Amino acid sequence: MKKKIVIDPITRIEGHLKIEVEATDGKVTNAWTAGDMFRGWENILIGRNPVDAQHITQRICGVCPASHAQASTLCLDMALGVTPPKNGMLIRNLILGSNYIQSHILHFYHLAALDFVDITAIAKYNGADRGLQKVCDWVLAGLEQAKAGEPVALGPFLPRYEGDFYIKDTATNIELIAHYLQALTARRKAHEMLTIWGGRMPHEIAIAPGGVTQDPTVDRIVSYKTRLLELIDFVDNVYVPDVLALAKAFPAAATIGKSYGNYLSYGVFEETEDGKKRYLPAGVIRNGKLEEFDPAKIVEQVKYSRYDSKSALHPYEGQTHPAPEKKDAYTWLKAPRYDGAPMEVGPAARMMVAYLRGHADVKANLDAALKQLNAPVDAVDSLAGRHLARAVECKIVAHKLLDFVAALEPGKPFHTPFNIPAEGKGMGLTEAPRGALGHWIVVKDKKIANYQAVVPTTWFASPRDDKGVMGPAEKALIGTPVADAENPMEPARVIRSFDPCIACAVHVIEAGKEVSVVKVS
Repeated sequence: MKKKIVIDPITRIEGHLKIEVEATDGKVTNAWTAGDMFRGWENILIGRNPVDAQHITQRICGVCPASHAQASTLCLDMALGVTPPKNGMLIRNLILGSNYIQSHILHFYHLAALDFVDITAIAKYNGADRGLQKVCDWVLAGLEQAKAGEPVALGPFLPRYEGDFYIKDTATNIELIAHYLQALTARRKAHEMLTIWGGRMPHEIAIAPGGVTQDPTVDRIVSYKTRLLELIDFVDNVYVPDVLALAKAFPAAATIGKSYGNYLSYGVFEETEDGKKRYLPAGVIRNGKLEEFDPAKIVEQVKYSRYDSKSALHPYEGQTHPAPEKKDAYTWLKAPRYDGAPMEVGPAARMMVAYLRGHADVKANLDAALKQLNAPVDAVDSLAGRHLARAVECKIVAHKLLDFVAALEPGKPFHTPFNIPAEGKGMGLTEAPRGALGHWIVVKDKKIANYQAVVPTTWFASPRDDKGVMGPAEKALIGTPVADAENPMEPARVIRSFDPCIACAVHVIEAGKEVSVVKVS
């Protein structure tokens, strides 16, 4: 029997994403991902001073503004013909790396973990921890409301999908809920690290074409390193073990959520001022083989997207012409393709590209984690694998930040002056926590003539392309079991494993949309 299930929106992600699946005999056989909002940021930038771009584009998203600042300034560096000094390069890395740690911890504990943790287990807590006591009281009140037939709205905990989806051991659940609370403190420390160099979070003000505007004083270095060491302890001894524990408790999670196995990484964390060498390398994987990355092979297709722009344009020529009534279109996300192929981006892509390049830190840490699960490296292409790749990457990046902060040279330059040329073009390719992020700018008469941003979620949550080929997340949903169509936890878990950020991908919600609806037909 075929059923159509609509989850609109997917909760516990950034932004509003709708998924539709067709399930036959309890398994997904067809899928569509849709961003029901329109992005017009590129149009806002046209005609403005180029140096406004790194400030305006950060407003695309308050979760990952550091990534947009990095992409925008890299693109401006190229367009303006300026190279940051070593200190400027390193401080940019420290800003972005701080955001990586915060974002990865946020995703696991505060967005995804409640797919596995039984929050109602806290009702049995009788310890002295004040934070856990408050959660216990809150959940007990919600359960009493439910018994009385009253609506329960204890977000993000309740209501939830009901079924045999959660950890059964009470002590394990309570421990993970305790870590949920500890993760809030860890995220705050990561934000503090970022603001040491960026000035504030979100929307840091110290990153600029030619480097940064914050000098590396000894006080700032010590303050940053102190917090970083505390976060390394949390990542190594709490976050990574928790992800491994969940993967062991839910072995089926390593067998679902498989996409195409195509991976794209632009590389991230510059190790040379010209950006040619990056700690996590660029690369493409197709059919299990590593290829060199060529930015000329990137296009965006729009056959099933709500745009009347020309299809298959390179971002330098990209257009943003909304067409809300376009026939057969079902999303405001475009369909980026690399050499015609859909590509998964994100921690799994970065780890796989680095792994096949023989990256020593990645191979050692990923092999060690997979060994604990008795899993091969291609298990990264799964629901559990994406969570594992994210945790392993968080550990690797946190430790690498120690090297970056140690390499700072107080008293040395941190910014290179520049002039705005009459004409220029620039491309800023980096990696947001969620994946490959690119900004492209065209300057004419010292003003922005065109600007395009191709963001991670557009890559993995893209619709079908001009040939009808599904996007990576749509493909990952195929074969996913659906035990209860009224409580479609399994498809939601698969989508959350990608860590979607819809604010980056789309921006104006349609009037009259219902909120939090699961429809089954």
